[in-house]
Amino acid sequence: MTYLIKKGLNPDHAFKIMEAVRKGKVAKGAEPKWEEYVEEMREHDVPEWYIESCKKIKYMFPKAHAVAYVTMAFRIAWFKVYYPLAYYATYFSIRADDFDSEIMINGKEKVKQKMKELEALGNNMSVKEKGTYTILEIVLEMYERGFKFLPIDLYKSHSTKFLIEDGAIRPPLSSIPGLRRSCSRGYI
Repeated sequence: MTYLIKKGLNPDHAFKIMEAVRKGKVAKGAEPKWEEYVEEMREHDVPEWYIESCKKIKYMFPKAHAVAYVTMAFRIAWFKVYYPLAYYATYFSIRADDFDSEIMINGKEKVKQKMKELEALGNNMSVKEKGTYTILEIVLEMYERGFKFLPIDLYKSHSTKFLIEDGAIRPPLSSIPGLRRSCSRGYI
């Protein structure tokens, strides 16, 4: 788009051209004004190779989304380095639907054992087992960094959120197998 603007095209037209190209409308032949755009680009001495390239692009990831993803990755990394317990507690609270306290709060060896069991399944792992494996990787990383879980406590554990307490993380009641659905529906 900026190249077309530098070549002298109307900024609105440059934007519309690039959006049509980026979304693959030109490659599919679904852009009704394409011939008008080509004519305008030729009037402004846009090279033929550029015009032909526009016809071949089926999809192009927008820069703004790429920047947003990179920015988010830096934020996550920053918290992981400087506030690791906050990172893990938040991660498990938001992403760990497959967190099983019977396995995960009982130390690194139990986590490694369960990971080996799941790895043995290979391509036969279910979607739930793949989700559990991902959570196990994060739990193992946490243990390797020297952090630990506190036991679940009827009086101290939250129903659905992992809490930071005394330099460790206390899992919620919902991480007890069988209670997950009750907690998520607000019964506890």
